[in-house]
Amino acid sequence: MRDLVREIALLSTSLLFWACTSSIPPSRIVDYVPMDQDSNAESLLKVDKKPLQVGLVLVSDTAAPEAAPNLPDEALAKLGDELKQEIGRVLPVIIKEMISAEVIRPSDGKHSQLADLAKRHGLDYLAVVVMSSTEQEYPVSLFLGWTTHRQPGYRRDNWSLLEFALLDVNGGKIVMREEGRGWATLDRPTAPGIHQWYPIVYLRPQDPDRRFWPPTYEGAQNTLRVVSFNQAAKRLTLKLQNSWLGRIEADAAARRGN
Repeated sequence: MRDLVREIALLSTSLLFWACTSSIPPSRIVDYVPMDQDSNAESLLKVDKKPLQVGLVLVSDTAAPEAAPNLPDEALAKLGDELKQEIGRVLPVIIKEMISAEVIRPSDGKHSQLADLAKRHGLDYLAVVVMSSTEQEYPVSLFLGWTTHRQPGYRRDNWSLLEFALLDVNGGKIVMREEGRGWATLDRPTAPGIHQWYPIVYLRPQDPDRRFWPPTYEGAQNTLRVVSFNQAAKRLTLKLQNSWLGRIEADAAARRGN
């Protein structure tokens, strides 16, 4: 009974801490996508055998004061490819092309730059994904073999956020909006070279036992960010899938009621 109470207390603490960190990093999509547009799912609900042709714009935002650095170009391209496949899998859309976000700048959600971008590519719909992350690092004591031989080191937490908006550019409406968040931690000793234990990246808060060993000491922070964003992408995909299925069920219920 005492063990059960302890487990419940630990779970409650974890959930409370996760709730407190669920706003880290803060939303950044409002600086890129006009959130005052009406939300309208009719474009998706009316899709029959011809999915929407969509361009995917992956915006890496580092404008916030505490923003973490960008992913390396190779990792950014890989994340874009994975999002392209997963979005097309869970929504009735075809990602026709990846569109460079180099011309997109924070502009308090003005519509013009996205409309111009879609027009240049001959598209009526854009799937905009704004990615951002925040990190903090602090000293900790690390243990070799997990239990003995204490070693001074650092712990770095990364909170990542992927914000998705499917835009009907001509209609000036948001068809769908969701977000996915990830959280991972990097432990590294002050002195490199302890390869069998450190540096190490693990998931937070639900899976601390799943570990990732970066290929190099110097690139460990990039591995941390990749792992964290991958978790955010998984959660975003699941939310999009659930949201779409919910809309289908609601539409079917309304039709039955009529």
